[in-house]
Parts: sequence; C-alpha cells; structure tokens
Amino acid sequence: MTSSNPLVLGIDQSTQGTKALLLDEQGHLIAKCSRPHQQIINEKGYVEHDLNEIYTNVCGVVADLIAQDPSYAQRITCVGLSVQRETVGAWRKSTLEPLYHAIVWQCGRGAAFVAQPEIKDAAPYIRETTGLELSEFFSAAKLAWLFDNVPEIRAAAEADDLCVGNIDTFLVHKLTHGKTFATEPSNASRTQLMDIRKLAWDAKLCELFHVDTKALAPIWDSDSDFGSTDFEGVLPQPITIHAAIGDSQGALFGQGCLKSGQTKTTYGTGSSIMMNAGTEVVPCEHGIVNSVGWRRGGNTTYVLEGNINYSAGVISYLKDDLGLISSPAETEELALAANPQDQCYFVPALSGLGAPHFNSDARGTIVGMSRLTTKKELVRAALDSIAYQVNDVVELIRKSSRAATGIDVSILSVDGGATMNRYLMQFQSDLLQLPLKVPADAELSGMGAAIMAGIAQGVYQEEILGTERVKARYEPKMNDATRCNKIEHWHHAVATAIAHGNK
Repeated sequence: MTSSNPLVLGIDQSTQGTKALLLDEQGHLIAKCSRPHQQIINEKGYVEHDLNEIYTNVCGVVADLIAQDPSYAQRITCVGLSVQRETVGAWRKSTLEPLYHAIVWQCGRGAAFVAQPEIKDAAPYIRETTGLELSEFFSAAKLAWLFDNVPEIRAAAEADDLCVGNIDTFLVHKLTHGKTFATEPSNASRTQLMDIRKLAWDAKLCELFHVDTKALAPIWDSDSDFGSTDFEGVLPQPITIHAAIGDSQGALFGQGCLKSGQTKTTYGTGSSIMMNAGTEVVPCEHGIVNSVGWRRGGNTTYVLEGNINYSAGVISYLKDDLGLISSPAETEELALAANPQDQCYFVPALSGLGAPHFNSDARGTIVGMSRLTTKKELVRAALDSIAYQVNDVVELIRKSSRAATGIDVSILSVDGGATMNRYLMQFQSDLLQLPLKVPADAELSGMGAAIMAGIAQGVYQEEILGTERVKARYEPKMNDATRCNKIEHWHHAVATAIAHGNK
C-alpha cells in the first residue's frame, strides 16, 4: 500500500502492558496508546499472563489509536512487533486457542528442573551452543514445566496439534489467523534451545528440555514479511507485519546502536544491558551472555547482554506492594531529600537474582538500616539498587569486550520510563564513570521495531537510524573513593542476600 503521508505502526508488548506507537514518515512518534494486562501470581510466586487478554489488548490499542484520529487508518503502511522475551506459551495449531497461560520470564518455576544433575551436567554444552547460562529464566525450563505438568499440552503434541513459542510467535500466528507460524533470531536466541551460530533449533537441547521440535516455529529473519493483519477489523485493509524483535534488541536498534561497542540499557520491569558485538559470537565472562541482536537481509548481528530481574519493577513494588509511594514520580524528590549519611542498601532479589549472579535462591534483603532510615532513605536505596545492578553487568560487558575485541564502552544510551528520574540517571552515570545519553522518546523498544519494519517496507532509509534525538545527557560527578566505597558496600549486601537464600 502506498500513501503520500505514510505512517508506521509499532506494537510494544511488554511485561506490564501493551503499547501502540505511531511514527510519521520522518520516524517521529506522533501518537501512542497503552493498555495494562493482569499479572497472574499464585501462592507459589508463579507469574503468568493470559495470552487471550494480551491479544485482545494488541488489537485494542490499535483501535484506541485510530479513535484519536480516524484518518490514521488509511495511512498506516506496516507494523513492527516488539515483545517481552523468554515469556512462553502453548496453543492449539487448529484453533489458535491457548492451552495454558503464558509463563512470564520472571517466573522461576523451572528452578527444580534445571537443578537436576543431568541438566546441570549439560550446562557447558548449553553455554557453548546457545551462548546462555543455564537458568530457569529462559524459555526452555518453562517449556519443560509445561510439557511435564499440563496434560492438555502433551495430548496436543501427540495429536500434532500443538504450537509453542514466545510472544512474537503467538501474536504473528494469531494476527495472521494461522497463516504464518514463525519466530525470529532475537527471540529464539533467548529460549535456550537455539544454536546461536547456526540459528536453528538444537535437537539435543529440545530433547533435554522435553520440547517437541514439531511444535516450534521456523526461524525467519527479523525483518521478514510475516504476513498481513487488519487487527481483527480495526483497520480498513490489512497491513504487512514487517518486523518482529525482542524488546531489548528493539531498543538497541532504535537507539541506532549499529556499530560494535555501542551499548544501551533499557529500564523496564527488568533491565537489559546490551552491547552490539558485531557479526561474530564474542567470548564473554560468566554472568553475561551472548544473544542475537537481529538478522536482517541474511546478515546477523550478535550482542553481549546481561539481564536484571527487577529494575524499574522495584518502583512498582514500592507503590503497589509496600505502599510507600502513590506514584513513580515521587521517587526522585524523596531520593534527593534522603539523608546522605544513611547506609541503607536494598537488594531487590524478589524472584532471585539475574545477571551476573543467576541465583534463584537469593532473597530480597535490606542491609544497614538505622534510626536514620525513613521512607526517603528506603526509596533512595531502591533506586540505587537499579543503578548498582546495571553497573555490575556493564563492568562485565566492558571486560569481555576489551579482552575479545579491544573495544570499550565510551557512552551508555538509556531508554525506558525510569530515564525520566534525574536522580537515578545521575547516580548511574556516577557509578559507571560514563556519560549517559537519554533519547527524546522513551519508547525505544516499540519504535525500534517500527523503524525496522518501515525500512523493510521502504518507508524509511537506513540513514534514519543515524539521526540523533537526545533529550538529556549526564556526566559523572562522584569522586572515585566515594564510588568504590559505595560499590563495596553494595557487593556486601548482595552477598548477604545470596547467603540468606542458601539457608
């Protein structure tokens, strides 16, 4: 479809909700809508999402956009999908109906499976083949749980009526009414089932994790033509789904990090710290992993990455569970007003610790409380925990990159809602001793997917990614002695959290 004023749609399906983003022909964000979805958490701490609710919301946010200006409907040319990663579901091939809720990436129910001796013995093979540390937070252990615990899934597999995959696969399958069953490498690389060099499912790993290979989707390029959709009649004509990508990789692409060494951090519910590692898999320190950034036009870009389980999710925890704040916007003022003499540290191991520890037994811990510790100091400690975790991962990425390629990080691009918190951004710059670059738009995951789709569709030229759109920059101000002292105390707090979980 052609238009004199074409628009490109981005869908960002994340842990907390779904956003629709609309970009004009210069790649500027001109409209957006969002809808939350239910976080289904049981007494065991299992975390799930309703796949049908997610699909309804995907179509619903597009309808919300069109309601803002009905003329948009005729001008949208294509759509790119950015999705939460590792979250995995199972559905019937014949009806596209889910057989169980999606198991969310945060959910640690696969811990017992990966702790089995025969699985632990395979950890070196898993690392070499997939680029990933053995962990229940990747999709494979969640799929093992589904195959082992949900009889309907086993029965569907025996009847050759089963599809399993991450959110990208489910949405593409549903949006095309079953015509396209496919995934792409950035999401597939996070399953712990894909050979990262061959970009193909590994039969040995599928057997190890009890996954029926016939139920897995083919792996296509990230900017493939994934078929067409009208979002259940929301649009007057179908448009092409011309990109699918994991949300973290979408943000890296949206930041324009197309060269080796360029690095970004996304502050979402969790955080993904990611460096463009070039066209080859780079050896890396344990605690960080290799993933695929994207594959476009037959060319693969790899990344070094570390993932934090609770990043901006800590702020939601302060609001929704502890009741310390009524709005995330309050945290900046509270942190700035906190007593600088307080030595309180908060380790948000609310579902274990991700990179660089990969310890599912660690428990949330507050260390160093005193009579100086009030709500302000607890809020500051929670914000600080985000920056400390990012710092730990970035240091490992820098060490790996310097050793393998000689390339260091010179600046960190950041995105996500938490980048609006000036206290957090300054503290992050201080810990890293790096400049931080905050983009004009915080919605980089969905925008990255939209721009990739727009390039594939011919709406944009590749040069659009070279346009720098910066809202704020932060430079390090903290002296090195203070920085080192704070990091030392943080590492002591983390050790306490791990030791508490091991008891």
